[in-house]
Amino acid sequence: MHGISPRTASLLCYIPILGWIVSIVVLASARFRTDGRVRFHAFQGLYLFVAWLLVDWVIGPAFGFAFGGPPFHQAFPGLMKAVIFGAWIFMIIKTSQDELYKLPILGDLAEKSVSEQR
Repeated sequence: MHGISPRTASLLCYIPILGWIVSIVVLASARFRTDGRVRFHAFQGLYLFVAWLLVDWVIGPAFGFAFGGPPFHQAFPGLMKAVIFGAWIFMIIKTSQDELYKLPILGDLAEKSVSEQR
């Protein structure tokens, strides 16, 4: 992670589907160990990915089981995935403008995670 700016590191944490890898690298990096802002983005990006996994692996199959076949089993999980994808794009824009934006629920979790590590 040498040679990468804190803003770029923060931004990369929100790359859809792949940002979780960057988030883990940032959190493990000695360079950003004391940078609370970058760590906040890393945790929030990681939690967004976990939300995606929950929809994909838990909520999606649960809807398929509870509501039977198409179109019902795809509608709600698909909408939730679209919202998460939109949050990734929104956070890329906010972070590229050097704004610190806290997403509902996930932002609070990220803030708490950063504060617990001090």
